[in-house]
Amino acid sequence: MILQRLAPLVLLAGSVLASSAGAAMTRDQYRSEMDRAQGSYRAAWSGCKPLQGNAKDVCQAEARGAYAVAKAELEVRRKATPKNDDKVKTRRAETALRVASEKCDDLRGNARAVCRKEAKASFVGARSDVRVDRAAVDQGVNSRALTSERKEAREDTSQAQFTAAKERCDALSGSDKAACLSDARKKYGKL
Repeated sequence: MILQRLAPLVLLAGSVLASSAGAAMTRDQYRSEMDRAQGSYRAAWSGCKPLQGNAKDVCQAEARGAYAVAKAELEVRRKATPKNDDKVKTRRAETALRVASEKCDDLRGNARAVCRKEAKASFVGARSDVRVDRAAVDQGVNSRALTSERKEAREDTSQAQFTAAKERCDALSGSDKAACLSDARKKYGKL
């Protein structure tokens, strides 16, 4: 069942990667690849129809995400620019966030909140990596701008991870909760 759902997505990723070698695409090649990506998206989406509840939502989020990533990868192949490369990385991170958020919907209470905060922390980390990579390319490896961007990225990621850790501590009570919060503050430098 899972393999049937994932087969169109694997085919889509394979077709994009297999044809990524070589020079820039012609307009006809681009249209052909876009049609193929749309066909794979429709096949993945129709594979979600028999599913029920949150499993269907997760499947649809995966299909949408694979399509968004495929489109971004096609743009890189059509016109290879650093901005388009960043778009691919960002789309992958956004897709992972959406899928993880949908999977969190199966949970209840604090477990759901923790799951969402952890998904958000992963997204913030991935987005920060894209910003740091961009600064390294634009400003140079030893630049002040890169140093500043790295520091800001570390702070953003640390804050998101601290928020997730605080949420995990909320499931506890009394001295266990106080100890958990104290440990989280120490770990993430929030003293």
